[in-house]
Amino acid sequence: MSSPQLHVFSRAMALALPALCLLGGQAQAAGEAVGTLPAVTVQGAQIDVTQPISGTPLDANNLTPKRASTSDTASLLKDIPGLSLTAAGGVSSLPTLHGLADDRLRIKVDGMDLISACANHMNPPLSYIDPTGVGSIEVFAGATPVSAGGDSLGGTIRVNSPSPEFAKPGEGTLVKGLAGTFYRSNGDVKGLNLSATYATDSLSLNYNGSTVESGNYNAGGDFKPAGLAFKADGKSIKNSTLWLPGDEVGSSMYKATNQALDMALRRDNHVFEVKLGVQNIPYQGYPNQRMDMTSNKSEQINLRYLGQFEWGALEARVYDEHTRHAMNFLEDKTYWYMGNAPGMPMDTEGKNTGALLKADVLLSERDKLTVGAEYQRYRLSDWWLPSGTGGMSPNTFWNINNGQRDRLDFFSEWEARWSPQWTTQLGARLATVDMNTGAVQGYNTGATYLADARAFNAADRQRTDHNIDLTAQAHYTPDSGTTLDFGYSQKTRSPNLYERFAWSTGGMAMNMVNWAGDGNGYVGNLALTPETAHTLSATADWHDDAKTQWGFKVSPYLTYVQDYIDAKRCVSSNSNCGAANQTAATGFVFLQFVNQSARLYGVDVSGYKALASHTAWGSFTATGMLSFVNGKNETTGDHLYNLMPLNAKLALVQNQGAWSNTVEAVLVSAKTDVSAVRNELKTAGYSLLNLRSSHTWKTVRLDIGVDNLFDKLYADPLGGAYVGQGTTMPPVGGAPYGTAVPGMGRSIYAGLNVKF
Repeated sequence: MSSPQLHVFSRAMALALPALCLLGGQAQAAGEAVGTLPAVTVQGAQIDVTQPISGTPLDANNLTPKRASTSDTASLLKDIPGLSLTAAGGVSSLPTLHGLADDRLRIKVDGMDLISACANHMNPPLSYIDPTGVGSIEVFAGATPVSAGGDSLGGTIRVNSPSPEFAKPGEGTLVKGLAGTFYRSNGDVKGLNLSATYATDSLSLNYNGSTVESGNYNAGGDFKPAGLAFKADGKSIKNSTLWLPGDEVGSSMYKATNQALDMALRRDNHVFEVKLGVQNIPYQGYPNQRMDMTSNKSEQINLRYLGQFEWGALEARVYDEHTRHAMNFLEDKTYWYMGNAPGMPMDTEGKNTGALLKADVLLSERDKLTVGAEYQRYRLSDWWLPSGTGGMSPNTFWNINNGQRDRLDFFSEWEARWSPQWTTQLGARLATVDMNTGAVQGYNTGATYLADARAFNAADRQRTDHNIDLTAQAHYTPDSGTTLDFGYSQKTRSPNLYERFAWSTGGMAMNMVNWAGDGNGYVGNLALTPETAHTLSATADWHDDAKTQWGFKVSPYLTYVQDYIDAKRCVSSNSNCGAANQTAATGFVFLQFVNQSARLYGVDVSGYKALASHTAWGSFTATGMLSFVNGKNETTGDHLYNLMPLNAKLALVQNQGAWSNTVEAVLVSAKTDVSAVRNELKTAGYSLLNLRSSHTWKTVRLDIGVDNLFDKLYADPLGGAYVGQGTTMPPVGGAPYGTAVPGMGRSIYAGLNVKF
């Protein structure tokens, strides 16, 4: 870590820390007014520095009812208006916010900017924390504060584990824990979770662990013919060992274990925290990818300091994360090749180191200034060992050789409370992104590999981007029943390593670069420039004074993206990129990343109404939400890929004593606006009915429910193309085209958690 950027950042931290301490002097004693430290409870009165211009928060009350029904942390967000889920593995779906997904969102887990170390993005940031380990979530949509943004186009998702707990002064030690288990019928999903805390008034120790295992899930009916799942010996396709029924979704099984140990020390108004985390995913199938995950191991260390001073609050963080990831075929897929290849081993290693220094400075009763700096150093290697004696030998294929992506940001944000009704926020973030990669090679010296590798290795691969983010927002409360927010933001994202540096136009190599789940193959582009989004957004929120009886919220938005990274049919001397590829109106195609321009607009609507309270049957509340997004490539006139069609969710919630019961209807229209360049599949509209119930005793909580009560067969609009079984790779056979990945059929679940 001796790069010039790290040197600059370390010097900035060394200069800033003593300067900020001198500014405030000693932290004030308990009982005097101090700045707010949102993440940790400390003694003393508090100055109100809460930001009214903030994201949508989800706390334990929102999250706890959802945990029994999912092992995918991203699905905890599915009740956020405008947010949908792009299907992937069982614990690894990708959030999509206002039509922007994956790397176009900034996703932080316990303050760490995690990066997918995989050409298929099988290990996205939210896959590194289990739902049972989540304490709170905050989602920023539309115009996002620069202190929460950076290196993204859409919003920001911040997921945090529970804050450290300390014993109250004079009450000795705090010892507590939670043990839980759950079962879900569809996929025969079983899981366990355990957390335990030991704390004094100055020391907090916490352990959190979870494990889950699932088989393939079943759709609500047959979506394909029953058939062979595994064609196995590498010489012929006549030996069959498995048979998948027509309703079984091949390659949807998974197993995952996550563990975290958290230690925090508190003295006066200062907290120092160390968190260690490890993950082991021995397998995870992907029904919309040609490969499966055969291993994902990660180790994380995360250090944070939080302090309150007379002038405000200071946060410093340093983290390091290491991932070893492997892909090959699980039992539902195979690669049949004339060279007798037994499989396609693919390995990835990612090393991610980051640091943050941020200060909230109370300039006056009206003004607060947030300043900070961030640094991230990322290294990625992606190599494929030779296999068999044919086209995948005799060399190791280097897809990314020591890829480098280093980012240094400085940001400043001014928030002013002009009156009890008006608050404004202005911010700017300056970022430098340095990228490079080493020389590459193919499996052999065949014409395609040799020509592509020579051209790539001879090119200047070093790239430096200078990016600017700007945000201007206003918050207006004309009366106790109305809140208005509106703002503008400019957000910039540099390409990821695969978008710039994936180099081979070989069919197999391109098929391995695909996080879209569309079955197509992609090649990178050294000429790519950063994409810049200009967003106008507004929110009108009407409600009763106490926000308990009724509420109605409308949030329209408009985004124009300059240099949007989309795709075009690739052009090269390789037959994969020839005339047939250019004109194919159906089937899988080969594409290259390219800068174009795009426009997205949409609206989110949500509301609630208390229907009855304190009746013999308890209290009843109706809730609803509706989301619509439209996206178009302004350069080509094509529709943008993988946008969720018009959808709505309606629910009736009953609360009576310790019981809470919900009936929920999910309504989704047909997806007809699809990406022609990708031959994206259209999907039909559908409706689902879900039931859930919970009962809470003093130390025990029971959750039960049924998802997709009527076992509806439907295609997931964001599920991609089904390549979950059989020969999923060329040149022999190849996966069938035209089948969309279906959603899950009926699933009955139960979860039990016991506090101790």
